[in-house]
Amino acid sequence: MKWLKGPPATEASMATSFTRRAMLVGVVQAGLAAVLAGRMGYIAIAQNQRYSDLAESNRIQERLIPPRRGWIVDRHGQPMASNRSDFRVDLIPDQLEDPERVIAQLTRILGLAPEAVAKIREDLEAAQGFQPVPVAEHLSFEKFAEVTVRLPELPGVAPLRAFARFYPEGAAVGHLIGYVGTPNRQEYEGENRNPLLLAPGFKVGKEGLEQVMESRLRGHPGAARIEVTARGRLVRELRTRPDVSGPPLRTTIDAGLQSYAARRLGEESGACVVLDCSSGDILCMASMPAYDPNSFSDGISHSEWNMMSQDERHPLINKTLNALYPPGSTFKPAVAMAVMEAGVDPEETVSCGGGYYFGGRRFGCLGVHGPMNLHRAIAKSCNTYFYTMGRRIGIERFSAMAKRLGLGQRFGELPVVSQSYGTMPDPEWKRRRHNQDWSQSDTLNASIGQGYVILNPLQLAVMAARVASGLDLQPRLLQGRHPAPGALPFNAASFAAVRSGMDEVVNGNGTAGRSRLPFPDIRMAGKTGTAQVRNIVDANRGRAGTPWRYRDHGLFVFFAPVDRPLYAGAVVIEHGLGGARAAAPVASDVLTYLFDKDKAMQRLTALEQGWGGAIGERMARRAAAWTASGGPPPAADGTT
Repeated sequence: MKWLKGPPATEASMATSFTRRAMLVGVVQAGLAAVLAGRMGYIAIAQNQRYSDLAESNRIQERLIPPRRGWIVDRHGQPMASNRSDFRVDLIPDQLEDPERVIAQLTRILGLAPEAVAKIREDLEAAQGFQPVPVAEHLSFEKFAEVTVRLPELPGVAPLRAFARFYPEGAAVGHLIGYVGTPNRQEYEGENRNPLLLAPGFKVGKEGLEQVMESRLRGHPGAARIEVTARGRLVRELRTRPDVSGPPLRTTIDAGLQSYAARRLGEESGACVVLDCSSGDILCMASMPAYDPNSFSDGISHSEWNMMSQDERHPLINKTLNALYPPGSTFKPAVAMAVMEAGVDPEETVSCGGGYYFGGRRFGCLGVHGPMNLHRAIAKSCNTYFYTMGRRIGIERFSAMAKRLGLGQRFGELPVVSQSYGTMPDPEWKRRRHNQDWSQSDTLNASIGQGYVILNPLQLAVMAARVASGLDLQPRLLQGRHPAPGALPFNAASFAAVRSGMDEVVNGNGTAGRSRLPFPDIRMAGKTGTAQVRNIVDANRGRAGTPWRYRDHGLFVFFAPVDRPLYAGAVVIEHGLGGARAAAPVASDVLTYLFDKDKAMQRLTALEQGWGGAIGERMARRAAAWTASGGPPPAADGTT
């Protein structure tokens, strides 16, 4: 059966088979070597920077240095928000060797309260690495120095000289400038978890210009580079990249005027706005009472916040922009402009018998004035004349004129958190808002600044400035390059007639004769207004015995000098009983400051001395309220 077996394998065929297998293995090995070499080359060359950075980050850590905020200054460069040295102490968790001993010593040196110590322990448990844990801020230099000289026995303690926000004008700029505070969770997440917002002592703008101009004022953080071991222990400090402070923000405000106006408003609840008649620059935008931003920046207690939020004088509201009032008779210059532009002869008279009758209803006037032309109607604030003329020309005409003069309008260039625009009504507005047709009674009420008409003090100031200058002024709060204002498209005779009537209000036989400027060669023109707050029998409306919150508002719009207007503005005194009584004297003193500071300060000093008794009584009442609410009583000067 030998023929069934195959031929024996030869040495040549076995060698060939072995060579092929060896080549296959060699090819596979060569391929694997090529892949490994390629990968190593990719890592060593293409990914060199990435892995170098990862290795560096394991060895080097950076501690952010919060930037100094840019100053906010007035038109003359005087600071209204600046930075001052602030001493603080932090703990570096990975450098602490005996946390309890260090905390005990800091408690003794700094006089830490038990709740503060508990907060430090809580933060230490959650902290890791080189992230600082705040211990105390706003320290005196003596306390700061006492900690600094003990550093050899306090490992992990990091005293730091930082900067805190300071507002030299205090409450006078509270609503205008705003304040800064610790970032909240929403702000942190809104900035994509920016680590700067977690830095101890770092604060962001919370209100006013501080909030709106945050991105400009913030600046750029610095960093301290630290070499650490694999366990995160400090080896040495390498170098520090300094922070870059934010640039100064120059406003149009006159800080001296702003402070004066705030003081002149005193304990009244109200607002004062002054504009430059050539440019629209806002020189003053005071709202009182107000909060002190220095206190808010450090944080206030819940009891203090509740006290302020429940105060009937609303110290948390910026009354220049966010409070709305019926303008009353201060609206009449806008109606008078519309009457002139409608072609009505300004010498045409209307007989005032003390009111206007329509549909069986009597619309009252402030008195029995007899024959009234436009000039005398403005001077005497005759409702009957404006009822008659307002009904004649119609709501569409004088509403359109009022809007052209800035009433009920939004001023888009203002860097503010919010504005309340109010209402300058017309038939379309009423149909849209109330689904009702406009009535003649609505026209009569609107013609004297009542009814649906509600405005803010800045709008009234813009109206006064546009009437005074004849220019389409836009209110500006920040300095910079702005286009020159154009002329309003109205007849010069219309402006002249209205200005003449407003001149008569103060310097002739008008309603504000007691508020003339104390200069023989400078005259102020204006228009008083009294806005009814609640339907009260006429005999009771003007009485001081009426509860404060039910009294009429007092308003006044003004400009000066009459022959060459430089300044214009508006004053509103909430529940002041009348414009001539409460608002016009404030405007007179504010303008006096612009023309003669010394004379104005003498007047203010005398007034403040007279207010002392009344203010003391109010402070005593507030102190009693504080005690009842569990909060600290205010000091004699009104601070807490």
